[in-house]
Amino acid sequence: MRIIAGKFRSRQLKTAKGLDLRPTSDRLRETLFDILGDLVVGSRFIDAFAGTGAVGIEALSRGAKQVVFIEKHPATASLIKKNLAALDIREQVRVLPIDALRALQLLATEPPSQPGAHALDILFLDPPYDQASDYERVLSFLGSATLLSEGGLVIAEHRRKFQLPEVVEFLQRVRVLHQGDAVLSFYRLLKTPQANDAASQ
Repeated sequence: MRIIAGKFRSRQLKTAKGLDLRPTSDRLRETLFDILGDLVVGSRFIDAFAGTGAVGIEALSRGAKQVVFIEKHPATASLIKKNLAALDIREQVRVLPIDALRALQLLATEPPSQPGAHALDILFLDPPYDQASDYERVLSFLGSATLLSEGGLVIAEHRRKFQLPEVVEFLQRVRVLHQGDAVLSFYRLLKTPQANDAASQ
């Protein structure tokens, strides 16, 4: 597994035998970042269910300002830290070795001075394909919380035969991309819940 473009282009990432991982393929990762383009530059990015950390590290390589890696399995979270260390990435990153929803709730309550707090621009969501409830609970939270910036993007990778809703709270699906058995569903936060509350008063 390698970094495709940017500062760390062609650098190899560590994987580990025996870990139950399904990394986003190099080809799909390349397609994802070709679509995101310059939106990544200067962004605050979350790699949820991060696995090896390949997506978040690709974001850093392409100019993301901050990346938060969320991975609850200790051995896999340790692998992310090893990949970051191998690339000498010591700043702009945070690894949260806890459940994804709990991590997002934590980030949403932190003051803006904390690294990775609020105004997150892009979130990549890639839970195990057979854990459908993880998509629902994370998307529902993101669509109703004040974690993402208005206009922020959520990209969910899922199996082709698994359908995600077009609307989740304030998240609206704006694009669907198929590549083999994998699908990327792109959601945009149309209005922050906080702004909607203010308008209704």
